Amino acid sequence: MDVLRVDCDRCIARGPACGDCVITVLLEPPAELVNLDSDDRAALAALADQGLVPPLRLIPAVRSANPTSPPGWQNYA
Repeated sequence: MDVLRVDCDRCIARGPACGDCVITVLLEPPAELVNLDSDDRAALAALADQGLVPPLRLIPAVRSANPTSPPGWQNYA
């Protein structure tokens, strides 16, 4: 992975983990995607390893290729 795209709107840890995420600490919750290349990620990891910033807490939401409906619901798609 050359570029990591951080989309706070799609992070399932958003809310409880925002206050302890490096993106929020350094940038505030961004309005747009944040692209981190391998050098950026290495620098942030080094800072986090030394306790200077919190680690990245991104947990991207994953869309299922075959979403399931709750029991009893009909899928008309």
